[in-house]
Amino acid sequence: MGTETFLARQPIVDAEHRLFAYELLFRQSMASVSAQISSQLQAGVGVISNTLCLGPDWLLQGKLAFINLDEATLMSDFVCLLPPQHVVYEILETVPVSSVLIARIRELRQLGYRFALDDFVCLEEYRPLLPMVDFVKLDVLEQHPEKTVEILAHIQRDFNGQFIAEKVETREMFELCRNSGIQYFQGYYFARPENLANKSIQPGQLAVLDLMNKVSNCEDLSDIEEPLRRNAALTLRLLRYANSAAAGLQQQIHTVRQALTLIGLKTLYRWLALLLVTAKPTPTNALAARTAVTRGRICELLGQPRLDRQAQDELFITGLFSLAEPLMEVPLARLLERLPMPDSVVQALVHQTGPYAPFLKLAEASERGDFERIARYASDIDSSPEEVNLAQLQSLAWTEELTSEASPATDESAYG
Repeated sequence: MGTETFLARQPIVDAEHRLFAYELLFRQSMASVSAQISSQLQAGVGVISNTLCLGPDWLLQGKLAFINLDEATLMSDFVCLLPPQHVVYEILETVPVSSVLIARIRELRQLGYRFALDDFVCLEEYRPLLPMVDFVKLDVLEQHPEKTVEILAHIQRDFNGQFIAEKVETREMFELCRNSGIQYFQGYYFARPENLANKSIQPGQLAVLDLMNKVSNCEDLSDIEEPLRRNAALTLRLLRYANSAAAGLQQQIHTVRQALTLIGLKTLYRWLALLLVTAKPTPTNALAARTAVTRGRICELLGQPRLDRQAQDELFITGLFSLAEPLMEVPLARLLERLPMPDSVVQALVHQTGPYAPFLKLAEASERGDFERIARYASDIDSSPEEVNLAQLQSLAWTEELTSEASPATDESAYG
């Protein structure tokens, strides 16, 4: 069986939830049950080659990439393929500390590369590395908070760099880490913003919901044209989208009627759904919004060889709306009351059942790099881990292309 490679991208943010970097994650197949050097080398090289293939400029958008390195990859020439200004190499906790390792780190540092210690624990053997690394990452999920504070105090005298708390999953843990002097943070708390179920649907969201309902039941374009023309903000956004590369049109669009005629109702519905789910431009939501768009696209791509066009569109909506609740800060049940959806979409979103559920679960597993679930859910839809990996890469590229057409983050339509 060939090696199955999965690339994921998880944000690292600062104390104000501003994006600082991405960790690029590799996951092996179930066939790699032991830590063979060849598999470790392929893992490290896989991330580096995928980064080169996709291009660090669009993949990172000017941010750093944190990449895990095992001993074999660290000692290879592959690490020099990526420009040093783009990357921070994480030394895995499984790498033995030796004079050879120290000499290699010094050599790469002279070339401009930076390093982090991953899953740091207070072992004396790591002390010689502390003056040579720029970041120390602490797994705050696997240890008691008091242990984290103890580690911080223990290494301060030998370490002048910055700390990253990883696997931060709650507001309480984030605040404890921030108050302890940790500068950067990584974990599902940031990718999945806190759900504030008491928030109501905002007026702007109601306008979009109303238009989506009209599109669903539209028999005459004038039913959509007039409400759009009465909403100047939506009209401007629609015209900008219709004239962007994201819409794929080859001629200039000047009127609402032209836009509606050329992009079609299905594309309009998708655009409104994107606008509805991703329109709140807070720093944390911007990260989750990208995840939502990418998740929708993965579901759609996986459905292309298996389902008809309508089902593919519904898969996109399923993936996109799977994060609607935290993004919009509105309970999903309340949202579905205002926006009736096909039964298959509701089953997947609310009950995790039905024909679309395996696609959604597969997209979520791909984000997490959970190769056990990837293998399971890929089998459920008669797919392969290789196809999932390709869909993940294509979806990341598609999301970046879509969002590159957007205006600055101060505009609510950043994903329109």
